[in-house]
Amino acid sequence: MDNKLETHILNLSCKDQVGIVAKISSMLAESNCNIVESKQFTDQKNGNFFIRQSFLLLNDEMLPNLKNNLEMLAKKLNADFFLSEIESPMNTILLVSKFDHCLNDILFRVRNNSLNLKIKAVVSNHKNAKEIANFSKIPFHYLPVEKSNKLDQEKKLKEIIKNNNVQLIVLARYMQVLSEEFTNDYTGKIINIHHSFLPSFKGARPYHQAFERGVKVIGATAHYVTKDLDEGPIIEQDTQEVNHEMMPSDLVLIGRDIEARVLYRAIKAHSERRVFLNDNRTIVFRGQRI
Repeated sequence: MDNKLETHILNLSCKDQVGIVAKISSMLAESNCNIVESKQFTDQKNGNFFIRQSFLLLNDEMLPNLKNNLEMLAKKLNADFFLSEIESPMNTILLVSKFDHCLNDILFRVRNNSLNLKIKAVVSNHKNAKEIANFSKIPFHYLPVEKSNKLDQEKKLKEIIKNNNVQLIVLARYMQVLSEEFTNDYTGKIINIHHSFLPSFKGARPYHQAFERGVKVIGATAHYVTKDLDEGPIIEQDTQEVNHEMMPSDLVLIGRDIEARVLYRAIKAHSERRVFLNDNRTIVFRGQRI
C-alpha cells in the first residue's frame, strides 16, 4: 500500500450546509487518511452540494471505523454517500447492434488499462459482434428483438445483469429503444452514445442528411438513458468541424471517431465515480487522467 498514491474514493451529496467539507476532512484525518484529490460543487439554483474525494488509507484497520463515522454523518446531513476502493473494477455489460466501432474501442481501452472495467458480457440483437466477443474471451448473448418479443428479451437481459452483478450498462451503438420499466430499474447506470448535430437529424442515415444540409459541425453526445428517448442527463459531448469537400462517407468515418472518444470519456468519468446526477443534469468532476 505504501507505493499507492490513492486507495479509495468517497462521493457524497446532500443539501448545502455549513461545515460539510470540514467534517469529512476531519473524519479522514482521524482515520489516518491522506486526501489526494478533492472537488466540490454547490448548485446555486437548487442548493444541492456534491463532493468527490480520493484518498490514501494508510491503515486498513481504520476502514470499518471510517465507514461507521461516514454513515453517521450521512444520516445527520440527510446525505447519500458512496465509498469504494479505487482499484475495484466496475462490472459492465456492452450492448451493441451492427456498428462495432465503439465496442472495439472500449475493449481496446480495457485491455490497455485506460478503463477500469470488468466486461461481463456482450449482448446484441445481431450476430455481428460474436467474433469480437470471442476474440476477447467475453461471453456473447444473442437476443434478437422484434415487436412481439421485446419484453421477453428484456427479461433475459435483466437475468444477465443480475447473474453478473452488473453495475454499468453501456449502449455501444445499440439500436433498440429500451422500455420505460427497464430504464427506471437502472437509473443512472445506463450510458448511451448517439450522434448530435447542429442542426439535429433523426432517423435513418443521419450523416447523409447532414451532408444534404451542408452542415459545418458534427458531433456526438453521451448521456444517461431515461424513459425519454435521447433526453437523459448529458455526461460528455464533442464536435468537429467539417466542410463542403467532404462526402457522406467522410462524415460517417469522422462521426464514428467522435462517438468512440465521447463514449470513452463518459464511461471513464462514470467508472471513476466522477459523475453525479443533479435533476436532469450532471455534475462531472474532471480529473487529470481523463
